[in-house]
Amino acid sequence: MTEIERHHTSERMSQIVTYGNMIYLAGQVAAPGASVTEQTQGILDKIDALLAEAGSSKENILQAIIWLASMDDFAEMNAVWDAWVPAGKAPTRACGGAPLATPDYKVEIIITAVRS
Repeated sequence: MTEIERHHTSERMSQIVTYGNMIYLAGQVAAPGASVTEQTQGILDKIDALLAEAGSSKENILQAIIWLASMDDFAEMNAVWDAWVPAGKAPTRACGGAPLATPDYKVEIIITAVRS
């Protein structure tokens, strides 16, 4: 039987949960108050590191869910996202607007991937 593994776990949540070859990342945020570009890049850097720790990479992302505090920032976030996603390996994706944990967060990204 495959076991569920949890990494970087607190009382509230785990940053990584794996089950078999599946990898689930918690919603990732970056330095509060930074620009949308800086927050998006910071989040993507964190995603790269967490996926590597779980034995995977951005080439193996199945789905991304992106929350923006303001949909006015859609194009700015997409400029960073589009440069980061490997050519021909874009995951399924949803992007919506929602209030985030604090007004200083502008972007949050949730990832589902598989191990390499």
